[in-house]
Amino acid sequence: MSSLIESILNKDDLDRSDIIALLRCGEEDATMLCRKAALVRNQYVGNVVYLRGLIEFSNICGKNCLYCGIRRDNRQIERYTIPNSEVIEAAMTAYRMNFGSIAIQSGENSSEEFTSNIEYLVHTIREMTNGHLGITLSLGEQNRETYQRWFDAGAHRYLLRIEASSQSLYRRVHPDDDMHRYHRRLECLKMIKEIGYQTGTGVMVGLPSQTLTDLADDIIFMRDFDIDMCGMGPFIEHSDTPLGKNGSDNLYLRERFNLTLRMIAIIRLVMKDINIVASTAMQTIDPLGREMALGSGANVVMPNLTPSRYRDGYRIYAGKPGYRKVDESNISGLRLELLSGMTVGFGAWGDTPHFEKRISKS
Repeated sequence: MSSLIESILNKDDLDRSDIIALLRCGEEDATMLCRKAALVRNQYVGNVVYLRGLIEFSNICGKNCLYCGIRRDNRQIERYTIPNSEVIEAAMTAYRMNFGSIAIQSGENSSEEFTSNIEYLVHTIREMTNGHLGITLSLGEQNRETYQRWFDAGAHRYLLRIEASSQSLYRRVHPDDDMHRYHRRLECLKMIKEIGYQTGTGVMVGLPSQTLTDLADDIIFMRDFDIDMCGMGPFIEHSDTPLGKNGSDNLYLRERFNLTLRMIAIIRLVMKDINIVASTAMQTIDPLGREMALGSGANVVMPNLTPSRYRDGYRIYAGKPGYRKVDESNISGLRLELLSGMTVGFGAWGDTPHFEKRISKS
């Protein structure tokens, strides 16, 4: 290990120059960075991986983000919304398999019908599981009343990825209209936090024109916003989007993958006691991508419980995996034997110590 990286890894607090140095470090130093992050995770949140059964509720989206396969103007996909009965059955599958939590994800929709539907589903699932099944929502930008209704119904975590904390970079990957405003995204994150959700955000790694300084600032943004959970992954082009019309450079995808591992490790060093997702996008580039993310400090995976006939319609990026059925014989698809002693936190919500401390302070 180089003396510079060794000295950085021994620091309690990292500044921007430290983060950039870690992002830029060589392969051997990156291996040590990831090992250090895994040790920090074990110390602060435990050597445990928590499961969030993913239900991709609908691919109907009012947004037109330049990178997303379910963007409003993509006419190449068949739109769907899963009937309530099937959503509830997927949630009960998670409950029977002792996952501890589910995550309901969707394209962005602010209609009263959508809002009421989610409210009903959250309330019903909580009631049917006697309050034992935790519920995370990732349903985009909404108004305060909607966030409050879903919280009051029983949702307790909300993930709203900023995608890029740089306002200029955010503008380059979103249309320049009133539907896609950086400051609106920030306002929504603040509302989510104020209402009392465990608050999550994250970024894409490897966006066009993104620099290492941008990525360092992403980590500083998440630290300063005091998030409770982080979900980030490599940018993967989708051919039916403006940013993916020329396809992907597979060599560059591997670089993004490695850079994402470093980002996961660094955010673990900077925010020691938060939850960090080993994203499915990592598995898209490498079959063991989620395991490698867990080995770099992540502690959450999201097995896909979406009924199989809908999954092809939720390809937000190219090559999205997760088509294998998840059941009692294949609980998560993880190869935990490749990880140093990690266990699955069955039946546990897996709330972060960070959230508990943040709430007690306020």
